[in-house]
Amino acid sequence: MPIAEKSNLDLLESLAIEQSRRSFWAYRQYMRPQMLKGWWQREIARNLQEFYRDFQAGKRPKLVIQSPPQHGKSEQVVDFISWLCGQNPDLRVIYTSFSERLGVRANLRLQRVFDSEKYRRAFPQTRINTQNVVTVSSQTLRNREIIEFSGREGYFRNTTVRGSITGESLDIGVIDDPIKGREEANSETVREKTWDWLTDDFLSRFSENAGLLAILTRWHVDDPIGRLIEHMPDVKVVSYPAIAEEDEPYRKKGEALFPELKSLEFLEERRAAMFAPYWEALYQQNPTLQSGELFKPDHIQIVEAVPHGVTRWVRGWDLASTVDGDYTAGAKIGRLPDGRYVIADMVRIRSGPDERDAILRRTAESDGKGVRVGLPQDPGQAGKTQALYLTRQLSGYVVKTSPESGDKVTRAEPFAAQVNVGNVLMLRGAWNSVMTDEMRTFPHGKHDDQIDALSRAFAELLTKGSGFLFGGQSSDGNTFDNHFRSLRLVV
Repeated sequence: MPIAEKSNLDLLESLAIEQSRRSFWAYRQYMRPQMLKGWWQREIARNLQEFYRDFQAGKRPKLVIQSPPQHGKSEQVVDFISWLCGQNPDLRVIYTSFSERLGVRANLRLQRVFDSEKYRRAFPQTRINTQNVVTVSSQTLRNREIIEFSGREGYFRNTTVRGSITGESLDIGVIDDPIKGREEANSETVREKTWDWLTDDFLSRFSENAGLLAILTRWHVDDPIGRLIEHMPDVKVVSYPAIAEEDEPYRKKGEALFPELKSLEFLEERRAAMFAPYWEALYQQNPTLQSGELFKPDHIQIVEAVPHGVTRWVRGWDLASTVDGDYTAGAKIGRLPDGRYVIADMVRIRSGPDERDAILRRTAESDGKGVRVGLPQDPGQAGKTQALYLTRQLSGYVVKTSPESGDKVTRAEPFAAQVNVGNVLMLRGAWNSVMTDEMRTFPHGKHDDQIDALSRAFAELLTKGSGFLFGGQSSDGNTFDNHFRSLRLVV
């Protein structure tokens, strides 16, 4: 290579390094020259740079970046951490995510960055041990849980949300997706535990002027970051829907966020396949799943008679989980030739001594042998025992038991989707208003037995085959009585 050409390349390299030290966006381009570029990455880089300036000024910044999945947000935050540590290798950074795997992946990515020649040229003062060290007290640590900077006070530590950080201190706290997915987000227990960890453990590790950075996909209106925004008015929130809902500075209404990576066509396919409230939360960062949001019972058409031609009938039962106060509910749903569904009957029975006989009467006198019976099966033999008892008493009936899978909201979603697009009819009856009231308040209402029964009946309608026919004698004539009260939904 001619000397003049080499000198020009050296000059360009020196300029790129100098810009990288001042600008996070320039740093990303220097370190990743082949990365896909779009306005969104520049905008994120600008917000992160401002976060660092506020941190330097002692403003205790709190930045929440909400964005859809698979748009490169984790990669951006890992790059930002490496840039921060280059700015000041005395910083103590703790990174948390819902998964240990994600934390280890971030750790290993950082190790590769810190080892690279480019990084060493840009930030020569930030060095890590050249060999993996786990326990040697005289050497700076470098393993899958912590990276210490040689000769400095700073480190990078990765852990899981709700994981232990006792004894640690931090200057920059990073949360990268604190909730694993919809099932966890819909669990009030998980949300409470995560919030307790965030407030009692994580935030208590912050130094005087520490900064909080959260980058995530929203799952629920009451998820931990939703609560954080509600409780801390100084949190700055920047939110990026996958598809613009109105004209924005860098894109028009209806345009994709990162078309270079996820096209509008791809996003529309995802939207068509998803239940609307979950699309709004996951891709549009607009969690709205509250009372009355899942079911829209006003879209149900009330009919005076069941239409002719029903191709299949199912009675789905939800069994009371306590002896006193709870209901056992049975929903009868039929499938019509045009692909719609009709709710023909709903029965609610208070748990008690007459509960078993009421189920048998409803099966024999109202439904008949043309109606399949769907029952929840608890782990063990309880559900199967009930099926055996029913088929022994009602010879020739088709009774299917199956375990519950997923939380209540996830199980209800398929039938709610049919309700909300107007594909469900309902026979007029005195039970209508009680059932639709439960729909309006689900999943936060006092009772959800009717919804569980509807979900089970609908799921059974979608299955193929004739189900399982249980028959024969039980080894214990009292087996049903012994096990009936122990039946529980698996939530």
